[in-house]
Amino acid sequence: MYKLWLLFDPRRTLVALSAFLFVLGLIIHFICLSTDRFNWLEGKPAVRAAIETSVSLG
Repeated sequence: MYKLWLLFDPRRTLVALSAFLFVLGLIIHFICLSTDRFNWLEGKPAVRAAIETSVSLG
């Protein structure tokens, strides 16, 4: 395994890997936010209306 690190600079490799994983995480989160099912910020309109009704009645 140490011979692999002789081919690549460990600092540049780990920085590149961290940057790639960060960007991949952002892309996955934005894809989830763009769907109706997994949008945790806005929620579904029907569910939100039911929650607001139950809160205002209670």
